[in-house]
Amino acid sequence: MTVQPNEITEVLNRPISQELLARDLTRLAYVARDGSPRNVPIAFTWNGSQIVMCTAKNAPKLPSLRENPAVALTIDTEVHPPKILLIRGRAELDVVDGIPEEYLEATSTYKMTPGQRVEWEAEIRSLYDGMVRIVVTPTWAKLIDFETTLPSAIEELARRRALRASA
Repeated sequence: MTVQPNEITEVLNRPISQELLARDLTRLAYVARDGSPRNVPIAFTWNGSQIVMCTAKNAPKLPSLRENPAVALTIDTEVHPPKILLIRGRAELDVVDGIPEEYLEATSTYKMTPGQRVEWEAEIRSLYDGMVRIVVTPTWAKLIDFETTLPSAIEELARRRALRASA
C-alpha cells in the first residue's frame, strides 16, 4: 500500500497523534536475525519529522536492524478506549560518542527529584561511552482512536453490517 507523504503528515499532525508522540515509550517491532519477530519497549522522542530512540552500542537489536531495517512502532494509551498510533518506517543507525541529547530528552519524564536526576545522569554518563541513535522517518502511519477511526477489520465489519441492514 503506497501512502503519500502528505497523508502521513496529516495523520501525525492530528491532536491525538501529537499527544501520543509526546509520550515517552514506544514499542519497536523488528525481525531478529533468526527470522523471529521481536517487539521491545523503548524510550523515544519525536523531533517533528522522525522518531529517535537511543540504545547501547552492544544492544542485540542492532545487528538485526542493520540486516533488515524495516520496523513498526506502536505508541498507545492504557485506558479504554485506547488511542493507538501505528507507524512504519526504516531504521537508520547512527553511532555517536557520549549520550545523545535525544536520550536525555526521551527520559526527561522519568519521575525523579532534581538530585536524583543529577545522580542518574552521572551514572548514565559513566556507563556509556557512546550510544546508537535509531532514527525512523515514518513511511506509513495510522491513528486509531475508536471514535473517528477504527482498526481496518472493524471498519470492514461495520460496512458489512450496514449492507445487511439496508438489504
